[in-house]
Amino acid sequence: LIIGLLTGCIAGYYGGILDELLMRFTDIIFAFPALILAMALVVALGKTLDNVMIALILVWWPSYTRVIRGEILRVKQEVYVEAAKAVGCSDFRVIIRHILPNAIYPVLIVASLDIGAVVLSVAALSFLGISGVPAGYADWGQMISYAQAWIGKGAPLEKYWYAFVIPGLFIFVFVLGWNLLGDAFRDILDPTIRRR
Repeated sequence: LIIGLLTGCIAGYYGGILDELLMRFTDIIFAFPALILAMALVVALGKTLDNVMIALILVWWPSYTRVIRGEILRVKQEVYVEAAKAVGCSDFRVIIRHILPNAIYPVLIVASLDIGAVVLSVAALSFLGISGVPAGYADWGQMISYAQAWIGKGAPLEKYWYAFVIPGLFIFVFVLGWNLLGDAFRDILDPTIRRR
């Protein structure tokens, strides 16, 4: 989120060649499927939990950059921003005091929705065996992977259904909860919805 905010603020506020360079680099990151790129980064960096987090950070920032850049392009045209520039406020003050507080809400909504997606991605990496979580830890993806291997070796499915249903249910409820919270944030923070 912080990388995306910084990149999007710089690109949206200053524009020009800097905007073009930053946004084309963002497009390059977007060109790769997020989970595949995260898998490649984890394998390249090493299979540790810290490297999984680094890989997901390097994969997830472009969406925040796009959202905040669009909002900054919209907000920087407002009269109060022009007035702040006219009285001699520095670029940093204009961004921090006048633009960012009025442009941050869509990013917060996307961030709340992405928490569930990130947990789902970590579970997928763990299911595939490249999450870096040591064997035996209570990791939802790893638990489903073990259950799949165990049931695949001849354990009766109807007797040991809970081995994969319970971790899958917890993943489902967690992701659903964050998505519902993100929708609630959108309903609260979106002024067009409040007017209806």
